[in-house]
Amino acid sequence: MNISSVTQTNNYSSSRKITLTESYNKIGYKGVIVIVDDSPTNLGVMFELLSNSGFKVLVAQDGYSALQKVNYAQPDLILLDIMMPGIDGFETCRRLKAKESTRDIPVIFLTARTDTLDKVKGFKLGAVDYLTKPVQQEEVRARVNTHLKLGRLQKQLQEQNFQLQQEIKQKQEAEHKYRSIFENATEGIFQVTPEGQFITANPALASILGYQSPEQLINQVTDIGKQLYLAPMRRDDILALIHKEETLSDVESEVYRKDGMVIWISENIRAVRNNFGDLLYYEGTVSDITERKKAEDELRRARTQAELLLLNILPQPVAEQLKKGERTLAESFEDVTVLFADLVDFTKLSTQTSPTELVEILNVIFSEFDQLAEEHGVEKIKTIGDAYMAVAGLPKPCKYHADAIAKMALDMQKLIAQYNAQTNHNFRLRIGINSGPVVAGVIGIKKFSYDLWGDTVNIASRMESQGIPGGIQVTVTTYDKLKDKYLFDKREPFEVKGKGKMTTYLLTGSKVMGNG
Repeated sequence: MNISSVTQTNNYSSSRKITLTESYNKIGYKGVIVIVDDSPTNLGVMFELLSNSGFKVLVAQDGYSALQKVNYAQPDLILLDIMMPGIDGFETCRRLKAKESTRDIPVIFLTARTDTLDKVKGFKLGAVDYLTKPVQQEEVRARVNTHLKLGRLQKQLQEQNFQLQQEIKQKQEAEHKYRSIFENATEGIFQVTPEGQFITANPALASILGYQSPEQLINQVTDIGKQLYLAPMRRDDILALIHKEETLSDVESEVYRKDGMVIWISENIRAVRNNFGDLLYYEGTVSDITERKKAEDELRRARTQAELLLLNILPQPVAEQLKKGERTLAESFEDVTVLFADLVDFTKLSTQTSPTELVEILNVIFSEFDQLAEEHGVEKIKTIGDAYMAVAGLPKPCKYHADAIAKMALDMQKLIAQYNAQTNHNFRLRIGINSGPVVAGVIGIKKFSYDLWGDTVNIASRMESQGIPGGIQVTVTTYDKLKDKYLFDKREPFEVKGKGKMTTYLLTGSKVMGNG
């Protein structure tokens, strides 16, 4: 394939009203994608794959030409290699995100590197995803289609929001212009004496308040402060504000309808005075905002439920960051303690027990573990089958993280013993613990997951898998942090996968409380 031929595009005029991408989309392409890679072979493969999938593909072999193509084409998506001559993919991405016209174009990095820190760096720069070379065709199609769909939904939402703002603005202008069209107004319009009796009212106001006509409303409501407002001093409070401001907008109050039902209204009120400054009456408009208030209450409840759900799956500081829109949430922690625990005899039980009963058993045990984690200031990370993972020392650093994990591990063993005594089961819990640096962060687009990475995590997992049923195995690193307060039995060195022979210890109890 002649790569240079695919880089040719029509001349772009700055005077055009629409982008090149919009032009391509109008003639049937599923979207416009720019591929940036210094390898002609890789460009050819990706070009053919995406062209055959219905996309208009533009290519560039370095960061500088990529910036030019993206600037005039305004593509729907960019596939960006990291290792390139000149400016690399990270710098290219940084420049794209720094420019207003290109910052919202999704960027997927192409890389043969699997270093977690590189991925964290890419996400911090604004990338939405990674594709690892050599790429798999179905994975490329799936990720490209997913991010194009998300991008289009975002654009659609922005357009709808702009349209909504325009509609709101037009409505406000129309309401101001036609405020005097009394009889046909959809809002309630009134004039009321300083003492609180209606002078005039339009049909809309009568309808809002449940009266058959404006005349009925005027005749029957002779004291607005006592007969309409739910709060006894509400009208006095409103008048006090009017005396200071002369005009009030969007004053929300609860009022009684004729049938006794309570509704929410929003009032715009101003004081009308004569040439000498004497108060003549108050006038204004009224809107029934009951449905809006109900919607706000429902939204508030839904938001509260969503926040509680988020706190169930993410640490509170991380959940707060996510709520603020800080999507890239990866962070390094220099010193934490990681715990892995596994129910040794659970697999055997699974062959003899129904799935429903197994889930109930795990739910009871893991719920108790969750309670222990909360009591000891430990962060639960996840459960995988009959395994449980937790960490202390993050997301908020803690000096005594190893101590917190040790206490929790001992309590977990006690809890399993109590559970066995109550249920006649014979579960044994195998626990592994290690201390050291980790990287922690949120992964996922729709279903968030907070996870840990690093050698510290891998070794903690080995401590559990190569531990003793009913025991708590710790590394030398963790032992050194705990040896002054806890009791240990030293094990003979044994081979640990990927680490050679390691010396480990079995945590048996606390020197203060005894071995329990």
